Amino acid sequence: MLEIKVNDQLSLRQLEPADAPLVYGQIDYSRKTLRKFLPWVDYNLKEDHSLRFIELMQRKAEEQDAIAFGMFKDAALCGVMDLHNWDHSLQKAEIGYWLGEAYRGQGIALACCHRLMQFGFEELHLNKIEIRFALQNERSSRIPIRLGFAREGILRHSAKLHGQLVDMVVMGMLKQDFKPMPDK
Repeated sequence: MLEIKVNDQLSLRQLEPADAPLVYGQIDYSRKTLRKFLPWVDYNLKEDHSLRFIELMQRKAEEQDAIAFGMFKDAALCGVMDLHNWDHSLQKAEIGYWLGEAYRGQGIALACCHRLMQFGFEELHLNKIEIRFALQNERSSRIPIRLGFAREGILRHSAKLHGQLVDMVVMGMLKQDFKPMPDK
């Protein structure tokens, strides 16, 4: 199990099956707000669904294709952050994230994302990290903007949210452009 210390209070810890109740609990508590931009929320209706996600991500980690972390503040699971679409030949991956309602607005996702980027560039030898989000998802856009990602474009009608095609924003960071955490 991989654990990455973010700061004195925060850590990223690779999800394991025992975390399924915590993951499901956060999803269920925050279902209404998460579902707005995350269509998979409608299919995560019981603890077993969270367990299957964790087991899938463990297999993907073994294959070096993706890795899912719980974002922990002290001992409490705040949300999930992952590296996915890991392309070894291009040395790039994408970061995805969600936070439970009770943990939003505290800088948790920002700090965890910065630390995961550092891990990706230094330990996984990535050259590029991307973050993608629905054009209407202003809250998700704040993290890559604050971290200095470049807006690379909009992929028109590139995802489906609740039966509707939506545009996706692609933001990217090259290893050469990675900087220390910006001041708040």
